[in-house]
Amino acid sequence: MSDATTTIEEMKAKVRAFSEEREWQPYHSLKNLSMALSIEVSELMEHFQWVEGKDARALLDDEAKRTAIEEELADVVIYCLQFANGAEIDLSQAIRRKMEINAQKYPVEKARSSSNKYDEF
Repeated sequence: MSDATTTIEEMKAKVRAFSEEREWQPYHSLKNLSMALSIEVSELMEHFQWVEGKDARALLDDEAKRTAIEEELADVVIYCLQFANGAEIDLSQAIRRKMEINAQKYPVEKARSSSNKYDEF
């Protein structure tokens, strides 16, 4: 499997099957999944805590650190997929809609090379 050949639906199905095999559905309320997602994001952030921005990328050069970061990122995505499954959200449609909204908020001519929020242009 790779990003180039795997669909979002395939990943959602794998995550769903993994959970169903373990009978975890009673624990995977949307509230619990959103909380678990937040915790996993924090665990990902922990790898970069106290690292200067310019040095953060260098963490990925260390194989053990890269593996740990990949695993935390995978946990984040897994919980996103579980949440989408539980909420019956079509992620491709949601992402497409949100990108359209973002394109309106951040027009290229104003947003290029700027870190300002849309209401600060």
